[in-house]
Amino acid sequence: MREVPVRLYIEKLAKRAREAARPLSSIDGEIKTKALMAMADRLLEREEQILEANRQDVETIGTALKGEPNKERVREAVDRVSLTREDLRDIAEGLRGIADLPDPVGEVTHMWTRPNSMQVSKIRVPIGVIAVICDFGPAVAIESLALCLKSGNVCILRPHFDWEQTNSVVGTALREAAEESAIPEGALTIVERPEREAALELLRLPKLIEAVIPRGGPGLRKVVTEQAKMPILCHDGGTSYVYVDGDADLPLAQNIVVNSKAQHTTASNSADTLLVHQGISRALLPGLVRRLLDDYKVEVRGCPKTMALTGTPAFPNYKSIIPAKDDDWGQQFLSSVIALQVVTDLDEALTHIARYGPAHTAAIVTRDYAAAMRFTREVDASAVTVNASTRLNDAEEFGLGVHIGISTMRIHARGPIGLEELTCQKYVVLGTGQLRQPHPIPTTYEDAIMLKKH
Repeated sequence: MREVPVRLYIEKLAKRAREAARPLSSIDGEIKTKALMAMADRLLEREEQILEANRQDVETIGTALKGEPNKERVREAVDRVSLTREDLRDIAEGLRGIADLPDPVGEVTHMWTRPNSMQVSKIRVPIGVIAVICDFGPAVAIESLALCLKSGNVCILRPHFDWEQTNSVVGTALREAAEESAIPEGALTIVERPEREAALELLRLPKLIEAVIPRGGPGLRKVVTEQAKMPILCHDGGTSYVYVDGDADLPLAQNIVVNSKAQHTTASNSADTLLVHQGISRALLPGLVRRLLDDYKVEVRGCPKTMALTGTPAFPNYKSIIPAKDDDWGQQFLSSVIALQVVTDLDEALTHIARYGPAHTAAIVTRDYAAAMRFTREVDASAVTVNASTRLNDAEEFGLGVHIGISTMRIHARGPIGLEELTCQKYVVLGTGQLRQPHPIPTTYEDAIMLKKH
C-alpha cells in the first residue's frame, strides 16, 4: 500500500467514499442504529486484539522516547497512547448512546402552502462526504465516525498515527460490523497512511469532499484553515472569557471562574481570559487567585492593574503572578494558564472581547439583569452564559447529545456541532400541475402600487 504515491492513494479512497454517499443518504434510520450497535459489540468482541495492538503502539512510543531525560514527558506520552479495557467499554457505550439518538435525516423543519396550493417544505438531508482529521485518540476518532454515520454522511477519517496499530484493528472491526449491517462499502473510510501529506491531500479534493472537520490543537486547525479547498464545518478555535461584573455575588463568581478554568484546563471552552470590574477586584481577587495558584496550579498572567494590587494589604504575597504580555490577550491557551485583566466597567469588558474576538465562549457573572442582557446581545461568541461556567458550552450539557466539535464560525452552524448540524436542508415542493405565470409589467405608477398590494 505504501508503494502507491500518497496523492493517488487518497484520491482512490475519496472516490470510493463518494460512491457510497448516495446509497448511505437513503438508508433507513433503523439500519444505521443496528449498525452502530453492531459496531459497539464488535469492539468488545475484538477487545484482546485491540489491546494487543495498543500495546505495540505504546512500545513504539517508548522506543521513540528512549533516552529522553524528562521522565515525566515519557510517562505522559505513554499514558496518552494507552488504552484500557475500561476505555474500550466506555467507547462501546458511547457508540450505543449515539445509536439511540433521534435520526435527523428526513425531518421536516418547516412547511407552508402557497396561494396556488403548492406545498413547500424544508427537509434535513446529509451533507455528503466529510473528512475528519483527528489528532486525538481512538475514542474521539470512533465518535467522529459514528456521528457521521448516524447523520447519513460518509466519513473519511485521518486518525493520528501514535495509534497506528490500534487504529488498524479498530478500523477493520468497525468496517466489518457496519458492512455486515447493510452499510455501503466506503461509508466508513479510514486513511491508513501515516505521512503528513495524506492529510494535506484530503484538503485538496473539493470535488469529492463536501466539508472538513479538524479535531485537534491549534497547529492542526491552522493548517486546515490555510490549506482546505472545501468548507471547514467546525473547529474549536477562539478565546473563552469570564467577565465578573461590579454587581456580582463573590462566592458564586469564584466558583464559576475556578470551574471555567480548572475543571478541564485543556478543553477548548476552558476560560482563557478573566475580566474583573475594578470595583470588585480588591474583594474578589485575593481569594480567587489563591485558589487558582495554590489549589489548581493555574498560572495567572496579570495586567498592570492586577500587578499593582500584588503586595498590597488587600492582595499580599502574590509575587507569583506573571505580568501579561500583549499576545496573551486573545490567546486560546488550552493549558493551565489564564490571563487576568481588571477593567473599568462593562463597556471596557465588551470592548476587550470585541477587539480580540470572536469568542469561543463568554460568561458574565452579575446580579444586574440589564447588564446580563446587554452582555448576551453584544458579545460575539458561539455561546454566552449568564452566571454559569464556560465549560457548559457543550452539546451534552445543552441536552443535544454528543457533538463533533464547537464551531466559532458564523457559516452553516455555530456552537456545538451535533447530529442536526451535520445535516443541511433542501426544499421539497409538492404540486398538482402548477406552472409559473409571467409577472405583469406595470405601465403606470398606479399599476405598480396595485401590483405591490397584491
